[in-house]
Amino acid sequence: MKSAKLWPLLLALTSVLPVTAQVAGEANARYQTAEGRNAVAGNLAAPDRDQQQKPRVLVEAMGILPGMTVVDVGTGIGYMLPLLSRAVWPDGKVIAEDIFDDFLSAAKVQAVNQQLGNVVFVKGTDKDPALGTAVADRVLVLDVYHHFDYPEAMLAGIHKALKPDGKLVVVEYYKTAGAMPNGDAVNHIRLNKPEVIKEIEANHFRLVSEREHIRNSQYMLILEKN
Repeated sequence: MKSAKLWPLLLALTSVLPVTAQVAGEANARYQTAEGRNAVAGNLAAPDRDQQQKPRVLVEAMGILPGMTVVDVGTGIGYMLPLLSRAVWPDGKVIAEDIFDDFLSAAKVQAVNQQLGNVVFVKGTDKDPALGTAVADRVLVLDVYHHFDYPEAMLAGIHKALKPDGKLVVVEYYKTAGAMPNGDAVNHIRLNKPEVIKEIEANHFRLVSEREHIRNSQYMLILEKN
């Protein structure tokens, strides 16, 4: 009798327990060692990356204005920092976030070398970008969303960090054979665009616009708090 009475209670408790997830194993495999991250860093600094990823077009599409605060989630070696820094100059700020000390160290060197005095650095975790509350006008997630092991937790942190009229900008690869070299996107990318939109909107965001960023390779989503 006691077991029968406890069963509904156990079901109720189960329904409110936090959902655990580690969903980006394939995408994150190379990031688990310093050697792997060093190899990734080489790709992030590839000389043809500007041509392939059109960062200036991206910054323009984000609608950044001088004086804004922009967050670069998963900044890596700081590839986007020079463009973001100049876009918010002279009174704005860029927050460069990552979960790895070696990536943050490389990004700091980039900031020093290019005299980016309005960039600050934050070490987050795989569950929390550690950005604070209502600090950001724009949050950029460039080639990073598919690395989120805990997307609900990360989206909650981003939602918290955005100002009421702030925007989340996600640039991701299509989950198709031709989106990345060697067909890697099919296994490397967790969700295709419709599922990404659905997942983000289920976590208190609303899609404002979508566009193709790189033909047959990457798309851009702009979302606001819902």
